[in-house]
Amino acid sequence: MSGTVYIPREIEQRLIELARRQPKEECCGLLAGREALITQALPATNAASDPAKAYEIAPNELFSLMKEMRAGGLELLGIYHSHPNGKNEPSPRDIESAYYPEAVHFILSPLSEAPRPLRAFSIRDGRVEELAIHVAS
Repeated sequence: MSGTVYIPREIEQRLIELARRQPKEECCGLLAGREALITQALPATNAASDPAKAYEIAPNELFSLMKEMRAGGLELLGIYHSHPNGKNEPSPRDIESAYYPEAVHFILSPLSEAPRPLRAFSIRDGRVEELAIHVAS
C-alpha cells in the first residue's frame, strides 16, 4: 500500500459532518470506489452495545452494503468511524478488529478544534501505518 490515499473534498466534508452530527457516539460506514479512487461514502448504523465506546456494523447491513457496492461495480476501499473523545488514532480494539486489511481505515474526530479531523491508517497483522491524505477538489 502506498503511503498516500486520495479522497474527494466533498466526501471528506461529509464524513466530518457525520462525525459531528452525533459527537458522543461513533459513526461508521464504508467507502467505495474504483482503482483506488473513493467515489462513495456508505454510512451504516452503529450496532455496538455501547456506541459511545465502539462501533460495529451488523452483519446483515454489512452484507447489504457490500451487495450495493458490487451492483454498482465498486469495490471496498475504506472503512470509517469516529472517536467521540477526539483522539482519532487506532485503539487496541480497532487494531484487533481490522478484518479487512486491504481497506484504508479512516478515523474521525468530531471535535471542531481537531487539527486533523480525518486521519487514515493501514492496519495489517497488528501493525499500524499512518497514511497521508490527499484531498482532491
